[in-house]
Amino acid sequence: MTRLSLSIAMAFALAALSGCAGSPKSDFYTLSAQVPQASNVPANNVQAAPITVVIGVVTIPELVDRPQIVVRTGDNTVDIDEFARWADPLKSQIPRVIRADLAQILNSPLVSTYPMGGDPASAYRVQLDVQRFDAALGSTATIDVLWSVLPPGKKPPVSGRSTVTEPCSGASFDGVVAAYSAALATVSREIAAAIRPTASH
Repeated sequence: MTRLSLSIAMAFALAALSGCAGSPKSDFYTLSAQVPQASNVPANNVQAAPITVVIGVVTIPELVDRPQIVVRTGDNTVDIDEFARWADPLKSQIPRVIRADLAQILNSPLVSTYPMGGDPASAYRVQLDVQRFDAALGSTATIDVLWSVLPPGKKPPVSGRSTVTEPCSGASFDGVVAAYSAALATVSREIAAAIRPTASH
């Protein structure tokens, strides 16, 4: 290799390294369970046996079913941010968080996203259809969920709709994710409220 060729090769290598060093780094986010306040857990929440709950497949809008976090920028516009990403799919995160929240609210270790050991006929089966998963940086996050609870035995199913809006703390994606997590905690409390009356009969 001639001296000129070597100089050109080194220049290209330095340019490539410089470009890599200047590229923005992606941040990865996860939803988190929220510990309910004491007032959300009734004093008579001691059960003879823990309630068994199985959370089924959760459906979400196609717009947000992607690695990138989607935020609204106008009435008819959104921003799909390439550098703010979910650490794992929302289809996995949402049932995981609902599971953890319900376990806390119902004071039961038998809340799962898959069938557990024991009598499967004794489990409450929860289905969730997320209609809206929407947020704007520095504003609010809104979750709209159609849900149903199928009690064990021959009891009729209980259906409901939870529409929750939470403020974002700051104009960052951290604030958006925290608001989503708080909204899911409210959804979990409303589902738990549907489970408790049927569990006491």
